[in-house]
Amino acid sequence: MKKYLAEMVGTMVLVLMGCGVAVSLGCNPTANIPAVVGTAMAFGLSVVAMAYTIGGISGCHINPAITLGVFLSGRMSAKDCGMYMIFQVIGAIIGSAILYVLTSSSDGSIVGTGANDLQTGVTVMGGLIAEIVFTFVFVLVVLGATSKTNGATNNFAGLAIGLALVLVHLVCIRYTGTSVNPARSFGPALFQEGSAMVNLWIFIVGPFIGGALASVVWRVIAPAEKD
Repeated sequence: MKKYLAEMVGTMVLVLMGCGVAVSLGCNPTANIPAVVGTAMAFGLSVVAMAYTIGGISGCHINPAITLGVFLSGRMSAKDCGMYMIFQVIGAIIGSAILYVLTSSSDGSIVGTGANDLQTGVTVMGGLIAEIVFTFVFVLVVLGATSKTNGATNNFAGLAIGLALVLVHLVCIRYTGTSVNPARSFGPALFQEGSAMVNLWIFIVGPFIGGALASVVWRVIAPAEKD
């Protein structure tokens, strides 16, 4: 049970900090570049912080797409896979609820919960492809960085994964606000509603496909485990 609760807390922190920074800085990929960089850093740093906090407890997935990739790679049971995803979603909802309370109690100058949505000029297909591709890249990094074949370098896995998430955000924010994480999208969308809810399926289907593809590619390219 502890590992499930760890995933819940970790996902809550990721959503609260990452989406919180996006809301506080007024992240607009077409008009506020410093906010885009700040938001990307916030999500990446949240992952780094949680990796070294709960990594030894649950592995710090805090992302259903990662959990799916790990499961399909044969590293966890179906039961743990399902329970991880449930608690990740719960954590995302809690983080979003806290952010919603904070923004709702403001004077109106701070709004939203940082929900993902298609950005200006981006089609549904474009957004879906972006989420598939960038989730694939991110989950592939996770699988490689946490592989037993990396030996002692696993001590730096959290840093590598966090930096990868920063990079993914810098590229993908202009298309979808960057999800690569179904739980991160689901929680904020519940409170923001509107088109964020209408397009929510993109940020669930896309990351799951990307995570599954990453597991397939990793199985092909992964070196034999060291004794």
